[in-house]
Amino acid sequence: MTELPDDIFTEPDLDPNTLANLGPLTAMAGIWEGTTGVDVHPVAAGSETDTYVERYELQPTDPQTNGPQWFYGLRYHIHITKPGEVETFHDQVGYWLWEPAANTVIQTIAIPRGQVALLSGPAEPDAEKFTLAAHLGSTVYGICSNPFLDLAFKTTDVEVNVELHADGTWSYDETTTLVMPDRDEPFLHTDRHTLTKVADPTPNPLARANA
Repeated sequence: MTELPDDIFTEPDLDPNTLANLGPLTAMAGIWEGTTGVDVHPVAAGSETDTYVERYELQPTDPQTNGPQWFYGLRYHIHITKPGEVETFHDQVGYWLWEPAANTVIQTIAIPRGQVALLSGPAEPDAEKFTLAAHLGSTVYGICSNPFLDLAFKTTDVEVNVELHADGTWSYDETTTLVMPDRDEPFLHTDRHTLTKVADPTPNPLARANA
């Protein structure tokens, strides 16, 4: 929704079954795992590449409204470790949202190092590929970091490319652009992984109540 309607309060009557209304996010619902993730990140000597093990849980929420605007979505939790280790390498929570009226996908990102981001991108309901992005300084789809990260590892852009595969897996390719005081050029921090489903999603509470 990009234009302000005359009535900003009245909510629509929505189908309570989120799993039937997720558009391009439909195939991502469920619990996923992978062991071949690749992360390239900055270190003092330049860059370092690590492989990682990931568990990615995506569960449907009840439909959400902002007056006349509405979303169907998935609440997610990502937990990542290095192979053979128990210490958390990366943890992330948030929502994947589908806005049918605007053909828009949104991802919220929150990580426990004092950083959040809100990404968006266009997609058709049956899209098998889509791209989301956020930019520092934007008041609608932007990035916010704690003071240390803003000075030492300033995140100026985040881009996530998602691809749904015919074999039932899905993959992401994420690039985070960092501006660092010891580098003449921005550093591209990348993460890539293909995930395999290990469990189906649990229907959202409203859908279960109306079953």
